Amino acid sequence: MGSQQQEVALVIGSSRGIGRQIAIDLAKAGYAVVVAAKTTSDATKCSPFPPDPNSSASTINTVAREITEAGGKATALAVDVRNFGSIEALVTATVSAYGRLDVLVYNSGAIWWSSVEKTPMKRFQLMQQVNPEGLYGSVQACLPHLYKSRRARIIVVSPPIYSRFFRGKTAYAMGKVGMSVLTMGLPMDWKREGRDHMAITSIWPAAAIESAATESHKADKSELRKPTIFSDAIIAILNSPPEDVTGQCFLDEDFLREHENIQNFEKYSVVPGSSPQRIMPAKFPDLRVAEQDDEGNRMDSTTTRASKI
Repeated sequence: MGSQQQEVALVIGSSRGIGRQIAIDLAKAGYAVVVAAKTTSDATKCSPFPPDPNSSASTINTVAREITEAGGKATALAVDVRNFGSIEALVTATVSAYGRLDVLVYNSGAIWWSSVEKTPMKRFQLMQQVNPEGLYGSVQACLPHLYKSRRARIIVVSPPIYSRFFRGKTAYAMGKVGMSVLTMGLPMDWKREGRDHMAITSIWPAAAIESAATESHKADKSELRKPTIFSDAIIAILNSPPEDVTGQCFLDEDFLREHENIQNFEKYSVVPGSSPQRIMPAKFPDLRVAEQDDEGNRMDSTTTRASKI
């Protein structure tokens, strides 16, 4: 496969943990990968190498080195998703380096699980900047380039929408559910525009996955799965027809079971022989209404007023 033909994946939030695994496995699947996050380092001085994937020693530079030393193609590019200019520069650099963009994976996330009373305003604002705003900015910056791809895909790390998810973490859920709303709403725009080759899909773990977050909370490893279950599900989604996955919010385990016919998930357990408890519901509400396909008189603010923002 020539360099001009190799599909390019931009993975935002891939310095460690789940994001690192996604980047590495996309490279194994044949993509040229742009490893993007805020944390950087001199990978040539990393010892031991590779570092603990859930530690601060794992950065975009060490992940890119892991990929290239394994024979893959990768570039490490720093980004601050709180700054739209930084996101735009990242996308420009990606296209400059590889001449194309086919896949965007948005894995960046800020987390704070507590009550509204105990979630300070600064913490709330950080979560909104990194979670829904960072995703929105990344999608906006990538769309002009994704339109040129014959197999354009966007993967969002956000959950199916259901009320139990709000419990005990409402401030966090506000942003994460907003990300899922983008996943469900964007294909409605694409349908009107005739962009049937494109797909955007959300994915969320059915059981807890070993990551920097679970390390910091000292989670029981027997209740954790390896991040490979998540990257395997993402690759399966990317290989699916767009009409089967676009606008959908999937769980990793359920997608692999229903679409890849995987029935045994033991290989994903961090502790061999353990059976991590499922933390997500078995069934989710259908948010569609009887009038789902009736658009009515759809208003477009860009045509009703001159907007200078």
